[in-house]
Amino acid sequence: MLIANTENIAHKEVSETLGLVRGNSTRARFFGRDIVAFIKNFAGGEVSEYSDLLTNTRNAALERMVEEAKKLNADAVINVRFTTSNVAQGVSEILAFGTAVKLKDV
Repeated sequence: MLIANTENIAHKEVSETLGLVRGNSTRARFFGRDIVAFIKNFAGGEVSEYSDLLTNTRNAALERMVEEAKKLNADAVINVRFTTSNVAQGVSEILAFGTAVKLKDV
């Protein structure tokens, strides 16, 4: 499965548009992680605990989007985008979405 944030893929042509596919993941912060982040806030630098949490959440959303595309027998998902929102205090959602398509060689 090809995933692209562009509307075209080199040496391929979209032969059929299958529709919008999406996947989301919602994660809550963990109190222990907050303590470590609070301490790092004083020292400065990257708060890797939150970076890891967001990376895992983004990957889960992307995997769910791909699974939805596979159900449509898509060859690729193009125009992939990510968005995020706060669902509740300390709970964030990441949504991955794009257009599932069938491809043919040019």
